[in-house]
Amino acid sequence: MEVIFIKDLKNQGKKGEIKNVKDGYAENFLIKQGYAVLKTKESLAKLQCEQRNKAAQDAENKKNAENLKKDLDKVVIDFKVKTGEGDKVFGSISVKQIKDELQNKGFKIDKSQIEITNPIAALGFHNVNIKLYPSITAVIKVHVIK
Repeated sequence: MEVIFIKDLKNQGKKGEIKNVKDGYAENFLIKQGYAVLKTKESLAKLQCEQRNKAAQDAENKKNAENLKKDLDKVVIDFKVKTGEGDKVFGSISVKQIKDELQNKGFKIDKSQIEITNPIAALGFHNVNIKLYPSITAVIKVHVIK
């Protein structure tokens, strides 16, 4: 019996996948538990419509991410910090501080999107990556001054 998975099921199938499974397993578990539906013309048409909508939404999200990348690449954030002997910075700049400064400048960025490879604990300019989309990463400059 062919079924269309409507939810991910570990080691069995992913959402949108069409698989041939045993009749009893399909009827008694997959369909009953809401993991799959029987493959019919209607369910196949619904799946294809959902896939087209998802592709259109992905294209829109990618376009928005590219536009946001253009704006973010021009951003320089200044942080005034206290320094000790020999211009040694106390502490470091955190992801939350960067997120808050970006929000003050009008950018809606989540903390999980900000990637700091090395701690920002020295004076000067530092590059910070902002992951906007799986294949799109913006780079902002963080300027640490005393």
